[in-house]
Amino acid sequence: MPIDAAQALAAEPRTGEISWTTKDVQLYHLGLGAGTPATDPDELRYTLESRLHVLPSFATVAGNGSPGVISGLSMPGIEVDLARVLHGGQSLRLHRPIPTQGIATSTGKIAAIYDKGKAAVLVMRTEVADTDGPLWTNDAQIFVRGEGGWGGDRGPSTRLEPPTGAPDRVVERPIREDQALLYRLSGDWNPLHADPEFAKVAGFDRPILHGLCTYGMTLKAVVDTLLDGDVTRVRGYDTRFAGVVFPGETLRIRMWRRGGTEVRVAVSAVERDDAPVLADTIVEHS
Repeated sequence: MPIDAAQALAAEPRTGEISWTTKDVQLYHLGLGAGTPATDPDELRYTLESRLHVLPSFATVAGNGSPGVISGLSMPGIEVDLARVLHGGQSLRLHRPIPTQGIATSTGKIAAIYDKGKAAVLVMRTEVADTDGPLWTNDAQIFVRGEGGWGGDRGPSTRLEPPTGAPDRVVERPIREDQALLYRLSGDWNPLHADPEFAKVAGFDRPILHGLCTYGMTLKAVVDTLLDGDVTRVRGYDTRFAGVVFPGETLRIRMWRRGGTEVRVAVSAVERDDAPVLADTIVEHS
């Protein structure tokens, strides 16, 4: 069977050194659409090295290596067709602010495997620490079509009740035609986001935007509008990828404050009648 759950869960964690520079951080921010207008002081915090701070979602690409989805597929006991793989969700916990440059140790393992019947869900956990202690923990939920049905644990339900009432803020963020091409320079080389022929094999009319690009754009919108532009206030960030985004579309990002320490978010594609893109999305903050 392409997925050997017992072997994957029993495999030793993979540990390696990662590093990043201010250039990596700036490139990541530009891949999210930062820098418009180019001279806006709020945008310069993302693009100018002398004012730079790090959006916490940078943790998903730090080290310029394979993100959780790709590294999870190379773990022992996992042999699947990349064309059947979708990124199902992402969870991030920040233990302290991410420095603008650094060297750290990254430890990755398959933390769980769930049998959803017609699909399998792998949870790839990555923990990162430097000499001062833990920095962040990332969980990537990897959805593999056609690989379920072996009678395993279905896992917990991650669906939340939709936010009620009028949102506290609604913003729209355009996606450039070349945005996926720029974002992939931060380390996610999956051809689904660049190669039209591969996209067709995967069931799409054309290449789609990286889910983690939408993830980062959404966090930036929350930080900029509801958290006073202060990236250090972010404590955690969870989402479920509910639909695809195509370059050239517009994201509509709705935000609801909850209890002073949480923002609920829903993201949709404007041009496709507000088709859901991100759901069950929560930003935890101080």
